[in-house]
Amino acid sequence: MHNGSGTIDKADIINVIVTCTQAGRFAYVANQISNTLSAYSIDSASGFLTPVAGSPFVASGTAPVSLTVDPNHQFLYVVNNGSNDVAVYSIDSTTGVPTAVGLPVATGSGPAAVTVDPTDSYLYVANNAAASVSAYTIDNSTGQLTELSNSPFAVGADPTSLQTDPNGNFLYVTDFGAGDVAVLAIDRATGSLSPISGSPFRADTGARSIAIDPAGTFAYVANETAATISEYSINESTGALTAVSGSPLATGTGPESLAVDPAGRYVYVSNVTAKNKVAAYLIAPSSGALSASGSPVAAGTLPVSLVIDPSGQFAYVANDNSDDISVYAVNATTGVLTPAGDSPFAAGNGPLSIAID
Repeated sequence: MHNGSGTIDKADIINVIVTCTQAGRFAYVANQISNTLSAYSIDSASGFLTPVAGSPFVASGTAPVSLTVDPNHQFLYVVNNGSNDVAVYSIDSTTGVPTAVGLPVATGSGPAAVTVDPTDSYLYVANNAAASVSAYTIDNSTGQLTELSNSPFAVGADPTSLQTDPNGNFLYVTDFGAGDVAVLAIDRATGSLSPISGSPFRADTGARSIAIDPAGTFAYVANETAATISEYSINESTGALTAVSGSPLATGTGPESLAVDPAGRYVYVSNVTAKNKVAAYLIAPSSGALSASGSPVAAGTLPVSLVIDPSGQFAYVANDNSDDISVYAVNATTGVLTPAGDSPFAAGNGPLSIAID
């Protein structure tokens, strides 16, 4: 639940965020080459994927490359790299079928990634070719987007991914070309963005994706070209990043995507240690430093997008070159991944992004 309100000892409280921990209900995949969206229902006991009726669905735009579900589980937002726009879909809460809402909304050139702030008020798109971030307000009734009057916002030269902190105060944007992370303060009243002092912060060559732990204490960046993971502590007041001692951590091969489990104990990274594998790393609670947990497990060919379901029971990986989704059970004690019995599950052609509702 988001944007709740109430009263404690006669003082108003707003922007309440409650994180739900039930298993995911549906999974959605952006298939760039086939220009479709795959939709699946999730078996809550096994994590197995079953295509929903009508899947795959023809995308509203051209070349969908990134998608996300809003925090209230009502809408699916899909960034289309070929048509330079973001499409809105309503999600049928019973069947999981996505239905287009209105026409796609223009972004900057070459949009590559999308995220929604935790209060479900604002949506942000990283425009890779335009070196900018587009910002929109969200109509919570219809899901439709309205671009801010001062959007887009300049950021780096090659933005590839973006993420907000859990409180929705800051937006973090990786720059693949410069090998750094821009940090932008979010105006909670308007959604407008402004760079914080010290931004950008150094990562490593080919900064591809970023993940932030649920407490907003640590951040991690997958550096594809350098074959490393940058580890940071986050100043919760200013949003500034400070490299953890020993960062960056060598991974052996080029990491593509990473995610933190809902309990904030482990980081999962695709395409590390050996090609086409997924590895688990234990987070040191005091420092945020990472250490390997168990042995890496096999994925499909070129695992480019990794997510953990809201309950932390399952991990899902979109494999771009083998056109499928790998599914793993997560050991609640050790964080180790075990491939699901019927994994992998077929996707469309060129799956680049996966999101869990």
